[in-house]
Amino acid sequence: MRRLRLVLSRGAAAGLLTALAVSCTGDSADSPNTTGSSPRAADETSVSSELQSDYMRVVRKVLPSVVEITTREGLGSGVVYDAKGNIVTNAHVVGEHRSFTVTLADRQQPLRAEFVGRYPVNDLAVIRLEDPPSGLRPATFADSKTVGVGQIVLAMGNPLGLSSSVTQGIVSAVGRTVTKPAGDGAPSAIMPNMVQTSAAINPGNSGGALVNLSSEVIGINTLAAVDEQLGGAAPGIGFAIPSSTVTRIADQLIEDGKVTDSGRAALDVTVRTVLGDDLSPAGAGIVSVNQGGPADKAGLRPGDVITELDDTRITDVQSLAEALAAHAPGDRVTIGYSRGGRSHTTPVTLGTLGSP
Repeated sequence: MRRLRLVLSRGAAAGLLTALAVSCTGDSADSPNTTGSSPRAADETSVSSELQSDYMRVVRKVLPSVVEITTREGLGSGVVYDAKGNIVTNAHVVGEHRSFTVTLADRQQPLRAEFVGRYPVNDLAVIRLEDPPSGLRPATFADSKTVGVGQIVLAMGNPLGLSSSVTQGIVSAVGRTVTKPAGDGAPSAIMPNMVQTSAAINPGNSGGALVNLSSEVIGINTLAAVDEQLGGAAPGIGFAIPSSTVTRIADQLIEDGKVTDSGRAALDVTVRTVLGDDLSPAGAGIVSVNQGGPADKAGLRPGDVITELDDTRITDVQSLAEALAAHAPGDRVTIGYSRGGRSHTTPVTLGTLGSP
């Protein structure tokens, strides 16, 4: 069975790129010489011309809002969030750095930026230009609820150091739950409600914009899939963080430097994978319980092993995280667990996942 894994689309330090040109011959002597076209062909040409005009209009309007972010270790992309110089990007682009160089799409002179906040749980971060120039072009962010499968989108960023690049595709799926691999000092994370797209997302695109034909940002480009069987990129499978998640997290990072309302469900426990007698994963063992949190109120305590969440079997830490990702704060679920060799169940009202 073919397997895919996800890779961060952050770029490495700029390297040498070689372009190969392929020439095409013109019409051959045997080609028919058409002097007219059918009404259908004319209609198709008109539609194609209109779509091309839409693409160019969107690029002209949104591309100035997409920036290149450079750190000591590499480069990525970002999107101008407001006129104060705040820029939203991926947490894995920012890493542990606190100062950055930012190049705007419509300016050659690099600008300095400083760290504002980082939320690795959703792979989002905000940095701020130290001296925002006049005429800064903040992007417009869409409501994620309006995003639908089949919608035409453009991915904008700086793949492989090629600044201000644009690729085209569609929204392939919405509501995907994916696992972000560990990197840049951050652990792996379960990311729900992701937008899947066929628009090419390559290293350096991380933090860039996924844009609809209304010139609205519908997501922040984050991950690309790799075909483990072929050992290379899986064409047409990329993921973006939905715009509503971006604005929710960015607003809190700008205001407080941390996130208290992620919109994601939590039990407020620290867990580890527990192995059964056959040494296979058998549940998520509770290491600690936050006082006053959902698990504490439900009577769960350290040493308990969570084995079910509603009808979902829990075998390890990741399966618990995936099960929680399918719920929202305030949802009432039933937790199955073992204590002292006996099985129990308890109702739990889920809380909100905050900053780690």
